[in-house]
Amino acid sequence: MKRGVLLAALLSAPAWAAEPLVKGPESVADWDVSGRAFVQASKSVRPITHRAKNVIIFVGDGMGITTQTAARILEGQLRGQPGEENRLSFETMPYAALAKTYSWDQQTPDSAPTATALFTGHKTRDSMLSVNHLTARHECDAARVNENALPTILELAAARGKATGVVSTTRLTHATPAATYAHTPARDWESDANLPPGCGVKDIARQLIEVTPVVRSSLKVALGGGRSQFLPRNPDGADHLDPEHPSAKGRRNDGRDLTQEWLSTRGPKAAYVWNQTQFAAIDPARTEHLLGLFQPSHMQYEADRAGDAAGEPSLTEMTDKAIRMLRRSRNGYFLHVEAGRIDHAHHAGNARRALLDTIELSNAVRRAMELTSERDTLIIVTADHSHVFTMAGYPHRGSPILGLVKNLADADGHEPTHGKDKNGLPYTTLGYHNGPGHRGTTARPDLTDIDTAAHDFKQEAAVPMHSETHGGEDVAVFARGPWAHLIRGSMEQHWVFHVMRTAFGF
Repeated sequence: MKRGVLLAALLSAPAWAAEPLVKGPESVADWDVSGRAFVQASKSVRPITHRAKNVIIFVGDGMGITTQTAARILEGQLRGQPGEENRLSFETMPYAALAKTYSWDQQTPDSAPTATALFTGHKTRDSMLSVNHLTARHECDAARVNENALPTILELAAARGKATGVVSTTRLTHATPAATYAHTPARDWESDANLPPGCGVKDIARQLIEVTPVVRSSLKVALGGGRSQFLPRNPDGADHLDPEHPSAKGRRNDGRDLTQEWLSTRGPKAAYVWNQTQFAAIDPARTEHLLGLFQPSHMQYEADRAGDAAGEPSLTEMTDKAIRMLRRSRNGYFLHVEAGRIDHAHHAGNARRALLDTIELSNAVRRAMELTSERDTLIIVTADHSHVFTMAGYPHRGSPILGLVKNLADADGHEPTHGKDKNGLPYTTLGYHNGPGHRGTTARPDLTDIDTAAHDFKQEAAVPMHSETHGGEDVAVFARGPWAHLIRGSMEQHWVFHVMRTAFGF
């Protein structure tokens, strides 16, 4: 590519354009031109310091730096590129930082305290949601729990007349989405079946239905999985069985159907949907409150969604619907969107599903960027924590990211060869420090003829575990819009809440 043409292409859009502008430098001179163009475009970025009307925070659950890098490469390769030069949608945002994810009591956290940090501005104990660290784990005295409850950004937005929404590919009662509306000393108390006998604290599903009147009016859209937490264990008729999987009974012991209680307490323009057809039929201009529960437990991985029995929307489709409903509010809105199954795929040692869900998160962020203006909407994209997921060896550029490590061709022109361990066996670029992919104490398997890009392939792990673990390193934070420039440097994770609150002006 000629120097002038490349420079013009790079400067034709701001540094946070939605797609890569060129494949990348191709000549010696192109590298210099590319760098100068980046600097020139970055000089045009100006902080936006008036109040944000809207705030959207995306959380890729378990989306550590390695996940982000590998997903970026895979997305590029799926488009026929080498991959390394690609950018995910949120990587084009003008502001970025690294956030420290430790919880009040653990060096490597779980999702409950990290979500609490993001949504309340406080670090707390592991396994607890939106209560401070003075709360005892499994505290059943409701008065003590309420005394230690931390106001969430969703609740603060609701108190100021803003519309609110929660979207997740996990159960809506799972840790990250639940931290926006629930206050509990135990993240596992998702239905009353999980509560200790005589416990006075409400289960999480019940808290979603029985939020304060202000939040009930404000919460316009809640989309995700987790039907079983809202349905009775012993239904009184066939119409109370799970509509998609009759063998999947509800989990509630109190006999309540919380989906019907949602409808009865939200007015005549409320809707409850559980499949793709019903979801697609929802008119965001005519629906005041929408509850969508698309699976008894978590929603499908993006890789498996097309095969779902009743059909379910993608994260992008749910994000689109949520924004179209919320933007009707004259006072603005707060929306949380979680790509929650990145985490689950990593726990299973399955990189392919984790990366495809990360790419779908990028698609959802891109849709949000298309539907909003950076002049009035702060968008933040981050992760709650990382995973012990690694990218290893010395593969040549353009190597299939899900494949075996291949070294560069040698100076004599020989074809690239597989990288080998000390026993002469090939290994994959991606792997895990621990997890179910451990192959035992005998010699490693020969992967030469194994399809390591298969949907169900589990990358190798060094330490045998039934479930791979979280990682404790920092995670990235990206932002655009009003007060996004406060996202910078090395941050404490709980500072993200204070950036959102500052952007809203309260």
